[in-house]
Amino acid sequence: MSAVRSVTCCNTHTPSFTSHFILIFLLIWLITCRPWAVSRDLHLRANLGRMTKMSESRMEFRLKNTPSDCIQSVKFGPSSSQFLLVASWDKSVRLFDVVNNNMRLQYQHSGPVLDCCFQDAVHAYSGGLDGQLKTFDLNTNTESVVGAHEAPIRCVEFCPEVNMVITGSWDSNVKLWDPRGPREVGTFQQPSKVYTMGLSGEKLVVGTLYRKVIVWDLRNMGFAQQRRESSLKYQTRCIQCFPNKQGYVVSSIEGRVAVEYLDPSPEVQKKKYAFKCHRLKEDGIEKIFPVNAISFHNGYNTFATGGSDGYVNIWDGFNKKRLCQFHRYPTSISSLCFSNDGNTLAIACSFMYEQEKIDPMPEDCIFIRRVTDQETKPK
Repeated sequence: MSAVRSVTCCNTHTPSFTSHFILIFLLIWLITCRPWAVSRDLHLRANLGRMTKMSESRMEFRLKNTPSDCIQSVKFGPSSSQFLLVASWDKSVRLFDVVNNNMRLQYQHSGPVLDCCFQDAVHAYSGGLDGQLKTFDLNTNTESVVGAHEAPIRCVEFCPEVNMVITGSWDSNVKLWDPRGPREVGTFQQPSKVYTMGLSGEKLVVGTLYRKVIVWDLRNMGFAQQRRESSLKYQTRCIQCFPNKQGYVVSSIEGRVAVEYLDPSPEVQKKKYAFKCHRLKEDGIEKIFPVNAISFHNGYNTFATGGSDGYVNIWDGFNKKRLCQFHRYPTSISSLCFSNDGNTLAIACSFMYEQEKIDPMPEDCIFIRRVTDQETKPK
Protein backbone atom coordinates (compact mmCIF):
# COMPACT_ATOMS: atom_id res chain seq x y z
CA MET A 1 0.00 0.00 0.00
CA SER A 2 2.84 2.37 0.80
CA ALA A 3 4.34 1.69 -2.62
CA VAL A 4 1.07 2.60 -4.28
CA ARG A 5 0.86 5.77 -2.20
CA SER A 6 4.43 6.64 -3.22
CA VAL A 7 3.65 6.30 -6.94
CA THR A 8 0.51 8.37 -6.53
CA CYS A 9 2.47 11.05 -4.76
CA CYS A 10 5.06 11.17 -7.54
CA ASN A 11 2.34 11.44 -10.18
CA THR A 12 0.73 14.42 -8.45
CA HIS A 13 4.00 16.37 -8.35
CA THR A 14 4.99 15.81 -12.03
CA PRO A 15 2.25 18.05 -13.63
CA SER A 16 3.18 20.83 -11.21
CA PHE A 17 6.79 20.79 -12.48
CA THR A 18 5.62 20.75 -16.14
CA SER A 19 3.23 23.69 -15.55
CA HIS A 20 6.01 25.77 -14.04
CA PHE A 21 8.27 25.01 -16.98
CA ILE A 22 5.57 26.08 -19.49
CA LEU A 23 4.88 29.31 -17.57
CA ILE A 24 8.59 30.19 -17.50
CA PHE A 25 8.86 29.50 -21.24
CA LEU A 26 5.85 31.75 -21.98
CA LEU A 27 7.29 34.55 -19.86
CA ILE A 28 10.62 34.36 -21.71
CA TRP A 29 8.77 34.43 -25.08
CA LEU A 30 6.65 37.41 -24.09
CA ILE A 31 9.69 39.37 -22.88
CA THR A 32 11.85 38.64 -25.91
CA CYS A 33 9.35 38.39 -28.78
CA ARG A 34 6.26 40.48 -27.94
CA PRO A 35 7.95 43.89 -28.25
CA TRP A 36 8.83 42.97 -31.84
CA ALA A 37 5.18 42.01 -32.47
CA VAL A 38 3.93 45.30 -30.98
CA SER A 39 6.51 47.18 -33.01
CA ARG A 40 5.41 45.31 -36.13
CA ASP A 41 1.73 46.15 -35.44
CA LEU A 42 2.55 49.82 -34.93
CA HIS A 43 4.63 49.81 -38.09
CA LEU A 44 1.78 48.24 -40.07
CA ARG A 45 -0.72 50.76 -38.69
CA ALA A 46 1.57 53.67 -39.56
CA ASN A 47 2.02 52.32 -43.09
CA LEU A 48 -1.74 51.87 -43.39
CA GLY A 49 -2.28 55.48 -42.29
CA ARG A 50 0.27 56.74 -44.82
CA MET A 51 -1.30 54.63 -47.57
CA THR A 52 -4.77 56.00 -46.71
CA LYS A 53 -3.47 59.58 -46.86
CA MET A 54 -1.67 58.91 -50.15
CA SER A 55 -4.82 57.34 -51.59
CA GLU A 56 -6.85 60.32 -50.33
CA SER A 57 -4.43 62.79 -51.90
CA ARG A 58 -4.62 60.97 -55.24
CA MET A 59 -8.42 61.11 -55.11
CA GLU A 60 -8.70 64.70 -53.90
CA PHE A 61 -6.74 67.94 -54.10
CA ARG A 62 -7.17 71.58 -53.19
CA LEU A 63 -7.46 74.28 -55.84
CA LYS A 64 -4.92 77.11 -55.83
CA ASN A 65 -5.76 80.84 -55.92
CA THR A 66 -9.29 80.45 -54.62
CA PRO A 67 -11.36 83.47 -53.48
CA SER A 68 -10.56 85.29 -50.26
CA ASP A 69 -14.18 85.53 -49.07
CA CYS A 70 -17.18 83.19 -48.84
CA ILE A 71 -17.51 80.91 -51.88
CA GLN A 72 -21.19 80.99 -52.78
CA SER A 73 -21.39 78.83 -55.91
CA VAL A 74 -19.31 76.35 -57.93
CA LYS A 75 -20.46 75.13 -61.36
CA PHE A 76 -18.80 72.76 -63.84
CA GLY A 77 -19.01 73.30 -67.58
CA PRO A 78 -21.86 71.64 -69.49
CA SER A 79 -19.76 68.99 -71.24
CA SER A 80 -16.38 68.91 -69.51
CA SER A 81 -15.01 68.30 -66.05
CA GLN A 82 -11.98 70.49 -66.80
CA PHE A 83 -13.45 73.94 -66.18
CA LEU A 84 -15.14 75.25 -63.05
CA LEU A 85 -16.87 78.61 -62.49
CA VAL A 86 -16.73 80.05 -58.97
CA ALA A 87 -18.83 82.92 -57.56
CA SER A 88 -17.72 84.59 -54.35
CA TRP A 89 -18.43 87.32 -51.82
CA ASP A 90 -15.09 88.87 -52.81
CA LYS A 91 -17.06 90.28 -55.84
CA SER A 92 -15.31 88.01 -58.33
CA VAL A 93 -16.27 85.26 -60.75
CA ARG A 94 -13.31 82.98 -61.47
CA LEU A 95 -12.70 80.31 -64.08
CA PHE A 96 -10.51 77.40 -62.97
CA ASP A 97 -8.81 74.73 -65.01
CA VAL A 98 -9.08 71.89 -62.49
CA VAL A 99 -6.99 69.48 -64.56
CA ASN A 100 -3.96 71.76 -64.38
CA ASN A 101 -4.96 73.34 -61.06
CA ASN A 102 -4.78 76.96 -62.12
CA MET A 103 -7.04 79.97 -62.42
CA ARG A 104 -7.56 80.92 -66.05
CA LEU A 105 -9.31 84.27 -65.58
CA GLN A 106 -11.63 86.32 -63.42
CA TYR A 107 -14.03 89.23 -63.76
CA GLN A 108 -15.67 91.50 -61.22
CA HIS A 109 -19.09 92.66 -60.06
CA SER A 110 -19.60 95.79 -57.95
CA GLY A 111 -20.86 93.62 -55.08
CA PRO A 112 -20.67 90.05 -53.78
CA VAL A 113 -21.59 87.43 -56.41
CA LEU A 114 -24.22 84.91 -55.29
CA ASP A 115 -24.50 82.59 -58.31
CA CYS A 116 -23.12 81.82 -61.75
CA CYS A 117 -23.57 79.35 -64.59
CA PHE A 118 -22.27 78.32 -68.00
CA GLN A 119 -24.46 78.87 -71.04
CA ASP A 120 -22.04 76.83 -73.13
CA ALA A 121 -18.31 76.15 -73.10
CA VAL A 122 -17.37 79.82 -73.73
CA HIS A 123 -20.14 81.96 -72.18
CA ALA A 124 -20.76 82.54 -68.47
CA TYR A 125 -23.54 84.37 -66.62
CA SER A 126 -23.51 85.69 -63.05
CA GLY A 127 -25.51 87.78 -60.61
CA GLY A 128 -25.32 88.99 -57.04
CA LEU A 129 -25.94 91.77 -54.54
CA ASP A 130 -25.57 94.52 -57.15
CA GLY A 131 -28.72 93.18 -58.85
CA GLN A 132 -27.04 93.00 -62.26
CA LEU A 133 -26.97 90.00 -64.58
CA LYS A 134 -23.63 89.90 -66.35
CA THR A 135 -22.42 87.78 -69.24
CA PHE A 136 -18.76 87.09 -69.94
CA ASP A 137 -17.16 85.71 -73.12
CA LEU A 138 -14.40 83.38 -71.94
CA ASN A 139 -12.67 83.46 -75.34
CA THR A 140 -12.47 87.22 -75.86
CA ASN A 141 -12.41 88.25 -72.16
CA THR A 142 -15.27 90.69 -72.76
CA GLU A 143 -18.18 91.29 -70.42
CA SER A 144 -21.52 93.07 -70.64
CA VAL A 145 -24.49 93.80 -68.40
CA VAL A 146 -27.57 92.00 -69.74
CA GLY A 147 -30.09 93.53 -67.35
CA ALA A 148 -31.05 93.82 -63.72
CA HIS A 149 -33.47 93.01 -60.92
CA GLU A 150 -34.65 95.54 -58.34
CA ALA A 151 -32.95 93.55 -55.56
CA PRO A 152 -30.02 91.10 -55.33
CA ILE A 153 -29.97 88.16 -57.75
CA ARG A 154 -29.77 84.97 -55.72
CA CYS A 155 -29.94 82.28 -58.45
CA VAL A 156 -28.66 82.01 -62.03
CA GLU A 157 -29.34 78.94 -64.19
CA PHE A 158 -29.26 78.04 -67.89
CA CYS A 159 -31.85 75.70 -69.41
CA PRO A 160 -30.68 74.17 -72.73
CA GLU A 161 -34.14 72.68 -73.42
CA VAL A 162 -35.59 76.17 -73.99
CA ASN A 163 -32.27 78.03 -74.52
CA MET A 164 -32.96 80.49 -71.68
CA VAL A 165 -30.98 81.98 -68.83
CA ILE A 166 -33.12 82.12 -65.67
CA THR A 167 -32.58 84.39 -62.68
CA GLY A 168 -34.32 84.39 -59.30
CA SER A 169 -34.14 87.44 -57.06
CA TRP A 170 -34.94 88.78 -53.62
CA ASP A 171 -37.31 91.15 -55.43
CA SER A 172 -39.68 88.11 -55.55
CA ASN A 173 -39.37 87.71 -59.31
CA VAL A 174 -38.01 85.14 -61.73
CA LYS A 175 -36.80 86.51 -65.06
CA LEU A 176 -36.06 84.75 -68.33
CA TRP A 177 -33.32 86.01 -70.64
CA ASP A 178 -32.64 85.15 -74.27
CA PRO A 179 -28.86 84.70 -74.63
CA ARG A 180 -29.03 85.44 -78.37
CA GLY A 181 -29.72 89.13 -77.65
CA PRO A 182 -29.00 88.95 -74.89
CA ARG A 183 -32.25 90.44 -73.63
CA GLU A 184 -35.02 89.98 -71.06
CA VAL A 185 -38.06 88.09 -72.35
CA GLY A 186 -40.28 87.87 -69.28
CA THR A 187 -40.78 88.61 -65.57
CA PHE A 188 -42.78 86.22 -63.38
CA GLN A 189 -43.80 87.06 -59.85
CA GLN A 190 -43.16 84.59 -57.03
CA PRO A 191 -44.81 84.46 -53.58
CA SER A 192 -41.77 85.99 -51.89
CA LYS A 193 -37.96 86.27 -52.03
CA VAL A 194 -36.36 83.58 -54.20
CA TYR A 195 -33.87 81.54 -52.16
CA THR A 196 -33.11 78.64 -54.50
CA MET A 197 -33.99 77.15 -57.90
CA GLY A 198 -33.71 73.71 -59.46
CA LEU A 199 -34.07 72.63 -63.09
CA SER A 200 -35.56 69.37 -64.34
CA GLY A 201 -35.57 69.57 -68.13
CA GLU A 202 -38.18 72.20 -69.00
CA LYS A 203 -39.48 72.20 -65.38
CA LEU A 204 -38.31 74.95 -63.01
CA VAL A 205 -38.73 74.42 -59.26
CA VAL A 206 -38.47 77.62 -57.19
CA GLY A 207 -38.02 77.74 -53.42
CA THR A 208 -38.91 81.00 -51.67
CA LEU A 209 -39.19 82.57 -48.26
CA TYR A 210 -41.88 81.03 -46.00
CA ARG A 211 -41.11 77.52 -47.34
CA LYS A 212 -43.10 77.97 -50.55
CA VAL A 213 -42.26 75.77 -53.56
CA ILE A 214 -43.54 76.68 -57.04
CA VAL A 215 -43.22 74.44 -60.11
CA TRP A 216 -43.16 76.17 -63.52
CA ASP A 217 -43.10 74.83 -67.08
CA LEU A 218 -40.59 76.99 -68.98
CA ARG A 219 -42.44 76.30 -72.26
CA ASN A 220 -45.56 77.97 -70.88
CA MET A 221 -44.97 80.54 -68.15
CA GLY A 222 -48.51 81.85 -68.23
CA PHE A 223 -49.31 80.12 -64.93
CA ALA A 224 -47.60 78.02 -62.26
CA GLN A 225 -48.02 74.27 -62.75
CA GLN A 226 -47.98 73.55 -59.00
CA ARG A 227 -47.88 75.56 -55.78
CA ARG A 228 -46.65 73.67 -52.76
CA GLU A 229 -45.35 74.11 -49.26
CA SER A 230 -42.11 72.42 -48.25
CA SER A 231 -42.66 69.32 -46.11
CA LEU A 232 -39.76 70.55 -43.96
CA LYS A 233 -40.73 72.76 -41.02
CA TYR A 234 -37.88 75.26 -41.25
CA GLN A 235 -36.41 77.66 -43.80
CA THR A 236 -35.56 76.22 -47.21
CA ARG A 237 -31.85 76.30 -48.03
CA CYS A 238 -31.47 74.41 -51.33
CA ILE A 239 -33.52 72.66 -54.04
CA GLN A 240 -32.13 70.44 -56.80
CA CYS A 241 -33.99 68.20 -59.28
CA PHE A 242 -33.47 64.53 -60.13
CA PRO A 243 -31.85 64.15 -63.58
CA ASN A 244 -34.57 61.61 -64.48
CA LYS A 245 -37.15 64.45 -64.05
CA GLN A 246 -39.28 62.52 -61.53
CA GLY A 247 -38.86 64.91 -58.63
CA TYR A 248 -36.60 67.09 -56.53
CA VAL A 249 -34.71 67.18 -53.24
CA VAL A 250 -35.10 70.07 -50.80
CA SER A 251 -32.97 70.83 -47.74
CA SER A 252 -33.48 73.08 -44.74
CA ILE A 253 -31.54 74.93 -42.06
CA GLU A 254 -32.59 72.25 -39.55
CA GLY A 255 -30.48 69.30 -40.70
CA ARG A 256 -33.18 67.65 -42.79
CA VAL A 257 -33.67 66.67 -46.42
CA ALA A 258 -36.93 65.78 -48.19
CA VAL A 259 -37.36 63.76 -51.37
CA GLU A 260 -40.39 65.03 -53.32
CA TYR A 261 -42.08 63.86 -56.53
CA LEU A 262 -43.50 66.09 -59.28
CA ASP A 263 -46.35 63.74 -60.27
CA PRO A 264 -49.31 65.00 -58.16
CA SER A 265 -51.19 61.67 -58.19
CA PRO A 266 -51.85 60.23 -54.68
CA GLU A 267 -50.05 56.96 -55.52
CA VAL A 268 -46.82 58.76 -56.37
CA GLN A 269 -47.11 61.27 -53.53
CA LYS A 270 -47.13 58.36 -51.06
CA LYS A 271 -43.47 57.78 -51.96
CA LYS A 272 -42.23 61.14 -50.68
CA TYR A 273 -40.29 61.17 -47.41
CA ALA A 274 -37.86 63.21 -45.31
CA PHE A 275 -34.87 62.27 -43.20
CA LYS A 276 -32.43 63.77 -40.71
CA CYS A 277 -28.79 64.35 -41.63
CA HIS A 278 -25.79 66.56 -40.89
CA ARG A 279 -26.17 66.24 -37.14
CA LEU A 280 -23.38 65.57 -34.66
CA LYS A 281 -23.43 64.40 -31.06
CA GLU A 282 -20.79 66.12 -28.93
CA ASP A 283 -20.62 65.77 -25.14
CA GLY A 284 -24.05 64.14 -25.17
CA ILE A 285 -25.65 67.08 -27.01
CA GLU A 286 -26.97 66.77 -30.56
CA LYS A 287 -25.89 69.68 -32.73
CA ILE A 288 -28.03 70.34 -35.80
CA PHE A 289 -26.51 71.96 -38.89
CA PRO A 290 -28.02 73.54 -42.03
CA VAL A 291 -27.82 71.53 -45.24
CA ASN A 292 -26.42 74.18 -47.58
CA ALA A 293 -25.78 72.34 -50.82
CA ILE A 294 -27.15 69.52 -52.98
CA SER A 295 -25.78 68.17 -56.26
CA PHE A 296 -26.94 65.23 -58.40
CA HIS A 297 -24.93 62.58 -60.20
CA ASN A 298 -26.35 62.73 -63.75
CA GLY A 299 -25.85 59.04 -64.45
CA TYR A 300 -27.06 57.37 -61.26
CA ASN A 301 -29.63 59.88 -59.88
CA THR A 302 -27.81 59.72 -56.55
CA PHE A 303 -27.00 63.00 -54.84
CA ALA A 304 -24.50 64.66 -52.54
CA THR A 305 -25.39 66.91 -49.63
CA GLY A 306 -23.06 69.31 -47.87
CA GLY A 307 -23.70 70.80 -44.45
CA SER A 308 -22.32 73.31 -41.99
CA ASP A 309 -20.96 70.32 -40.04
CA GLY A 310 -18.21 70.12 -42.67
CA TYR A 311 -19.30 66.74 -44.04
CA VAL A 312 -20.34 65.59 -47.52
CA ASN A 313 -22.73 62.62 -47.75
CA ILE A 314 -23.76 60.66 -50.86
CA TRP A 315 -27.36 59.37 -50.90
CA ASP A 316 -29.44 56.96 -52.93
CA GLY A 317 -32.78 58.75 -52.71
CA PHE A 318 -34.89 56.06 -54.37
CA ASN A 319 -33.64 53.28 -52.10
CA LYS A 320 -33.41 55.51 -49.00
CA LYS A 321 -29.75 54.76 -48.32
CA ARG A 322 -26.62 56.69 -47.48
CA LEU A 323 -23.92 55.35 -49.77
CA CYS A 324 -20.92 56.99 -48.12
CA GLN A 325 -19.58 59.90 -46.11
CA PHE A 326 -16.33 61.70 -46.91
CA HIS A 327 -13.85 62.91 -44.31
CA ARG A 328 -14.63 66.12 -42.42
CA TYR A 329 -13.63 69.30 -44.26
CA PRO A 330 -12.07 72.39 -42.62
CA THR A 331 -15.37 74.30 -42.31
CA SER A 332 -18.95 74.48 -43.63
CA ILE A 333 -19.73 73.11 -47.09
CA SER A 334 -21.14 76.12 -48.98
CA SER A 335 -21.57 74.65 -52.48
CA LEU A 336 -21.26 71.34 -54.35
CA CYS A 337 -21.23 70.40 -58.01
CA PHE A 338 -20.82 67.07 -59.81
CA SER A 339 -19.25 67.25 -63.25
CA ASN A 340 -21.49 66.27 -66.16
CA ASP A 341 -19.88 62.81 -66.42
CA GLY A 342 -20.24 62.26 -62.66
CA ASN A 343 -16.56 61.44 -62.14
CA THR A 344 -15.62 64.63 -60.30
CA LEU A 345 -17.14 66.54 -57.40
CA ALA A 346 -16.25 70.15 -56.58
CA ILE A 347 -16.55 70.90 -52.85
CA ALA A 348 -16.53 74.54 -51.70
CA CYS A 349 -15.76 75.23 -48.03
CA SER A 350 -16.49 78.58 -46.38
CA PHE A 351 -17.40 79.64 -42.87
CA MET A 352 -21.14 80.48 -42.99
CA TYR A 353 -21.39 82.42 -39.69
CA GLU A 354 -24.04 80.06 -38.30
CA GLN A 355 -21.85 79.39 -35.29
CA GLU A 356 -19.85 81.66 -33.01
CA LYS A 357 -16.94 83.35 -34.73
CA ILE A 358 -13.85 81.16 -34.81
CA ASP A 359 -10.35 82.50 -34.21
CA PRO A 360 -8.44 81.99 -36.41
CA MET A 361 -11.06 81.95 -39.17
CA PRO A 362 -10.82 78.92 -41.48
CA GLU A 363 -9.67 79.65 -45.01
CA ASP A 364 -12.11 79.63 -47.92
CA CYS A 365 -11.14 76.73 -50.15
CA ILE A 366 -12.28 74.38 -52.92
CA PHE A 367 -11.49 70.68 -53.09
CA ILE A 368 -11.71 68.63 -56.28
CA ARG A 369 -12.51 64.99 -55.60
CA ARG A 370 -12.41 62.12 -58.09
CA VAL A 371 -15.37 59.98 -57.11
CA THR A 372 -15.82 56.27 -57.80
CA ASP A 373 -18.78 54.01 -58.55
CA GLN A 374 -18.34 52.54 -55.08
CA GLU A 375 -19.19 55.97 -53.66
CA THR A 376 -21.94 57.07 -56.06
CA LYS A 377 -23.62 54.02 -57.66
CA PRO A 378 -26.79 52.58 -56.07
CA LYS A 379 -26.17 49.23 -54.38
